[in-house]
Amino acid sequence: MKHLIKHMIITLGITLIVPALHAAEIESLRGANPLKENAKKPEPKKWQSDRPPIARDFVQQPPLIPHSTEGYIIDTKSNKCLSCHSWANYKEKGATKISLTHFTDRDGHDLANVSARRYFCTQCHVPQVDAKPLVENTFKPVKGIISR
Repeated sequence: MKHLIKHMIITLGITLIVPALHAAEIESLRGANPLKENAKKPEPKKWQSDRPPIARDFVQQPPLIPHSTEGYIIDTKSNKCLSCHSWANYKEKGATKISLTHFTDRDGHDLANVSARRYFCTQCHVPQVDAKPLVENTFKPVKGIISR
């Protein structure tokens, strides 16, 4: 027992010391520029009013949401998205119905209701906005997607 306690203390000591040794090597993406107390706050992006969906750029990309989701409640008791996008409501609402893949659990079993892993829509789907990219990139969609 004493050996185990000694081993635990040594392990804990190493766990606390090693990150401290590396802390001096870590640099913020801001570089050496500290946060300014009275800095101008960035303007939030404005939601765009409803419009046709932006085309997808890669296979299995979750579709972007072509409308605002401000005020939508998605919790364990309710999901505002399903009021329009469920299989029961999509035709009446003129919305896209949710994919069959959302009815399969992680073990591959087909379910009668939306799977818990696909229930929280905004984990994957985000509202679309025309915004300047945060970082430059050279991404090009695969050719099979471009022709769609």
